[in-house]
Amino acid sequence: MEEYGSAKEREEGLAPYLSPLGAWGLAVGTAIGWGSFLFTTTHYLEKAGPVGSIIGMLIGMAIMLFICRNYHFLMNAFPSAGGVYSFIKHVFGYDRAFLSFWYVMLAYLAMLWANATAVPIFIRSFFGDALEIGYLYSIFGYKIYAGEVLITMAIILLTGVLCMKRERHAVKFATALTLTFTIGITAVSLAVGGMHLTEPAFTLDPKFIPSEDIFPQILAISLISPWAFIGFENISHSAREFKFSREHSFAVLAASVVTTTALYIFVILLSIGAYPADCTSWLDYLRKLAESKASIKVLPPFYVAYHYLGATGFAVLAVSLLALIITSLIGNTVALSRLFYQVAKDDVLPDRFGDLNARRNPEKAVFLIMIASVGVPLLGRTAVGWIVDVLVICAVIVYGLVSAAAFKLAGERGCRLERFTGLIGMIVMGALGLVQLFPGILGYDTLETETYFLLSLWSVGGFLFLRNVLHRDYARYFGRSISAWVVLLGLIAFVALGWMRLENGNFANMTMDKVRDYYNGKAPDAAYAMGEEPYMMKLREAVAKDRVFNNSLVLILFMLSLGMFFSNYSVVQKRSEEDEKELHHTRALAYRDPMTGVKSKQAYMDELAELEKRIAQSAEPEPFAMLVCDVNGLKYINDTYGHKAGDEYICAASELICRNFKHSPVFRTGGDEFVVIMREHGFERRCESLENLNAEVEANVRLEGKVVVAAGLADFIPGKDKNVHDTFVRADALMYERKMALKRMGAKTRS
Repeated sequence: MEEYGSAKEREEGLAPYLSPLGAWGLAVGTAIGWGSFLFTTTHYLEKAGPVGSIIGMLIGMAIMLFICRNYHFLMNAFPSAGGVYSFIKHVFGYDRAFLSFWYVMLAYLAMLWANATAVPIFIRSFFGDALEIGYLYSIFGYKIYAGEVLITMAIILLTGVLCMKRERHAVKFATALTLTFTIGITAVSLAVGGMHLTEPAFTLDPKFIPSEDIFPQILAISLISPWAFIGFENISHSAREFKFSREHSFAVLAASVVTTTALYIFVILLSIGAYPADCTSWLDYLRKLAESKASIKVLPPFYVAYHYLGATGFAVLAVSLLALIITSLIGNTVALSRLFYQVAKDDVLPDRFGDLNARRNPEKAVFLIMIASVGVPLLGRTAVGWIVDVLVICAVIVYGLVSAAAFKLAGERGCRLERFTGLIGMIVMGALGLVQLFPGILGYDTLETETYFLLSLWSVGGFLFLRNVLHRDYARYFGRSISAWVVLLGLIAFVALGWMRLENGNFANMTMDKVRDYYNGKAPDAAYAMGEEPYMMKLREAVAKDRVFNNSLVLILFMLSLGMFFSNYSVVQKRSEEDEKELHHTRALAYRDPMTGVKSKQAYMDELAELEKRIAQSAEPEPFAMLVCDVNGLKYINDTYGHKAGDEYICAASELICRNFKHSPVFRTGGDEFVVIMREHGFERRCESLENLNAEVEANVRLEGKVVVAAGLADFIPGKDKNVHDTFVRADALMYERKMALKRMGAKTRS
């Protein structure tokens, strides 16, 4: 097996392999996928027309260039795998980083699943029912066939194996495919444009959607445009794998955003280049297509390509579409594998997913992606489509957090440009978030009803997953910022209420349709047999029951989230109590001299610091005194009877001091040195205690083997003593005088 680097280098982490072209290819290839390609040909045009869509996309491009600068700044500050997760971790801490991980993971998984399940649709559209073999079931109106499920699973597994074993070849392949669809879409668009412009009937009309204000149309496209770019930041997860200077990362990111914008604009212009004779305009064509639910090959870009360039133009566009599907699969797999690799290093995922193979590639992380994705084809395209819709919310969260991190870090480092771009990013993402949470701002809903519900479930799942992380968080990284949990709880509440509003509205509209059908003679016979009043009462009861059910479901969801919130909080509290006990125990051990049982030198130093603080803060500090003690004859005992006897001698000296100064803390500050700090009752009895100690010591001088301790006592004198050290110096001098006096009495000394 080919290996990259020495064993030592492999231990250091991911290996550099991305060239500027490879990074550009991954960025563009991940940003443009099946959904975004088709979305711009229909949704954008239906909402704002060609001119409104193009202006909105250009504004969106400008916004994303600010985001590019924020990513560039953070990639250079924190060049590690994990992208936004690593950035937020370093700037805001692990709890907010978990929030970013949870939603960027959803975004990349959604894009991966969407493009994987697009393969059968591509085959259906261009090759008919070739894979419609072995009908299994229908789910949400989408028919599931064994042939399509197997081919989709095979595509997912093949992509995974390629990224596991030959990731460098996978990236080169993705780059080649990105160049393929970039050149293909550009060539078809320019060729059609050249032929179209020569036609007398050439027109962009209607430039905007008729009978609607122009500004809201442009604003709507501008605010949802980040959705069309999500994935371009793919390379931030591979920042350690650049073979070029990270100083050039902004140029690569900006080039990818400009390329992506140009391709979207080409597709928009291509889509209005022609329409069938039975349609009055491109808008009429789009509306008829929406009603007929025609296949992809008759969508405007393909219709126009065939109309002007024949089978060749049609084939080039089809190959381009297939190429962007494959590049998105590879790009999202690479990004997710680096994200999983990094979070596994922090125990968010089991640490085995942070292992690298001989090629310094996170093989096990790729395997996890394969396991998470291989069953998705069984859900059907409709359910996956609902999941994909959450990309708008994910873009808001991810780009908003990145902008906030850049804003904060730039403020700390004095970088004015990045502080400005960070501020702009936060404002724009905040506005986009408001649009998603309060759709009435734009006048229409940007997400499907089911998408709100799925996003609520995913957010609740975040609390459940976080609980697992907290239990495995032995390093105590997580649980320090409850505010991140509050944000998650608030998001659940807003999204769940959004689902309830839409669900109630949908049921109410359906009920109104039934009422209209009744009065127009289109209702079922059973309705007329029931009679007007009973039937209307039945409809009202159905509306009431539906609202009770929806309200109850939202309440249950929120209560479950709240329960998980407090459950996680209890884990953190219990952990904090355990840490406090451990700290207390450790401090107790550190503050206790193991030989004598009195307080240690560390405790003495902390006590001095506290005394110094009180002296500095008060003009008349609390009175205290210091007793400095030195054990006489320890060297003689050690030399004559051994160190064990010397230890016993020190312990006896400690007992002697403690017995006479039992109202004050005793500290062992050296081998044969003790200090007593006297306050309150101990201070009041200091002279009596010293007399008792000296009397006992003088009696011991005349007895062989008895403990002799020299002690000096000094009071803190405000105005004279500037600090504790001045008091200690006077006490130490008195101790030395006492030591000489004891020597004259016959006590042993060091000499």
